Amino acid sequence: MPSVNDVLDKLQSKAQPDQLQGMAKYGMTVQGRLGVSVPDMRKLAKEIGRDHRLALDLWRTGLAEARIVAAMVDDPAELTDEQMEDWVKDIDSWDVCDQVCMNLFERSPLAWKKIHDWSVREEEFVKRAAFALMACLAWHDKKASDEKLVALFPVIIRGATDERNFVRKAVNWALRNIGKRNLNLNRAAMNAAKQIKQLDSKAARWIATDAIKELESEAVQRRLRG
Repeated sequence: MPSVNDVLDKLQSKAQPDQLQGMAKYGMTVQGRLGVSVPDMRKLAKEIGRDHRLALDLWRTGLAEARIVAAMVDDPAELTDEQMEDWVKDIDSWDVCDQVCMNLFERSPLAWKKIHDWSVREEEFVKRAAFALMACLAWHDKKASDEKLVALFPVIIRGATDERNFVRKAVNWALRNIGKRNLNLNRAAMNAAKQIKQLDSKAARWIATDAIKELESEAVQRRLRG
């Protein structure tokens, strides 16, 4: 199995430092980053396979790309509550947050509990992780009932007044993904969006307006009715 240094060497060989300025424009934290593309990270993770111990060691490097690869190679069956708490506190960039949620956290049976735990936390990326998990589970968890997803709307409504950019965008993402799952949830999400729009908050009005625009769109309605 490869060592941490082996993985870091491979990441370094794919580094594109000229991409960092553009990444910063999209709000990504570029300190401690090489500029490796997600497809290159996915390819490397596929070559490595599952390796929990390596994932823990990669995370400790603090390098953004190493942390994303860590989430890709870690074994969800070995993911503990303590590890999730340790990792989420370390996250300092929205893309790392989303990749960790998408590639690892959503696959844990603890994911649904963490949505509720993290949605009331004050740290920006911890709170974002709650709503990123909602968006990922609405998309990927085919066994989740409509009732289980509808139960998330009070959490979304409560989070919609957070004016921080990375939080409000994740709240919007969660609302839209639930509303694109089926017609029943589309109607429920639209009702939640209308409640959000009435809140005295610039962030809430943006979240609701943007979500309604997509959820009412011809493309979404056609797909759901098809």
